[in-house]
Amino acid sequence: MPVPYPGPEVAAIEVPFSTLPNANAFAAGLHMRGRGVRVVLLVLAGVAMALAGCSRQAEKAPEIRPVRLMQLQPGAGKTELEFSGDVRPRIESRLGFRVGGKIAARLVDVGATVRKGQPLARLDPTDLGLAEAGSRAQYDAAKTDRDLAEADLKRYNELFAKKFISAAEQQRRQATFDSAVSRLRQAEAGLRNQSNQTGYGVLTADADGVVTLIEAEAGQVVAAGQSVVRVAQTAEKEVAVGLPEDQVERLRGISDVTVRTWAAPGRLLPGRVREISPMADPVTRTYAARISVPNPPADFKFGMTAVVTFTRTGDDAALRVPLSALLQKQGINQVWVYDAAAGTVQPVNVTLGELQGNEIQVRQGLSPGQTIVTAGVHLLKPGQKVKPLQAVAPTPAVRN
Repeated sequence: MPVPYPGPEVAAIEVPFSTLPNANAFAAGLHMRGRGVRVVLLVLAGVAMALAGCSRQAEKAPEIRPVRLMQLQPGAGKTELEFSGDVRPRIESRLGFRVGGKIAARLVDVGATVRKGQPLARLDPTDLGLAEAGSRAQYDAAKTDRDLAEADLKRYNELFAKKFISAAEQQRRQATFDSAVSRLRQAEAGLRNQSNQTGYGVLTADADGVVTLIEAEAGQVVAAGQSVVRVAQTAEKEVAVGLPEDQVERLRGISDVTVRTWAAPGRLLPGRVREISPMADPVTRTYAARISVPNPPADFKFGMTAVVTFTRTGDDAALRVPLSALLQKQGINQVWVYDAAAGTVQPVNVTLGELQGNEIQVRQGLSPGQTIVTAGVHLLKPGQKVKPLQAVAPTPAVRN
């Protein structure tokens, strides 16, 4: 049976066969070629039908996607939140001279350990010494005037007792003496003040500590109160951290924390929250907190990086899932739940809680013991069969 020509229709042209040259030979060859063409077309049609059948079978085969699963476990009853900070002194003083002048010498270097009362820097004593000498001269003059007025008063009192002078004259001598005493007291106070000014020419440490910064050098003229040396007191050390605004209110009620340094990560030190700032930093948008560390070890040094762990209990009954398990469609948060019996997944709407590192709390929608998809959530369809990539494991403990 001839195979119909699959191509487009072509208009037929009638030519008398007898008019063709070698008509008999051409007819014989055409008959043989026609049989070969029919065989080739039959083979091609069979191959096309086989390929079409395979394609339909491939389309009908369900797609099984590999996914990573995790079994949900109930909350552990506590949450550990970790924040990085650095070790700082509770008190760092910017020390400066109480009088102005030219710095004659700097007596300490950065990193030096100093004791209370130890000299740190010294001003040129020339001007201060001259001022003190002038005050002493005024004091001596006032003292001489007082002594003279006292001697006169004594003599005039004797004359008044013998009725040789009037009462008015005796009262004038008494007033002169009282004025001399007042001037002496004034000169004495001035001398004492100037002596103090001379003593202020030597800058001393007001407490035991370590020098953290030198802000003025020898030869520099400084004003009274200008910072020259910074000294961090070593009696109390603490850790400064920044608390995010979504956690600060929950952490205000926690007083006891643990502290560890990167230099000694296996050593936990007890700490106590000393203060939390009521105002956020305008740049970092975090609330500054100070954690005091009583009796720190000797290698707990200023500037070290430290990690403070806050432990919150009683508010972590909600389940936690990785952020990679969340799927959002039309503003609704969903999680794929795995049915082990059927080997399929179904989306479940969930209500989320607070973020904790790479995990987030799920307050509604899931139950302990359910198995969820944690990877490949954006490629799934409801009721789709999946293949677990690994064994189902419980939710691991989380540290932020």
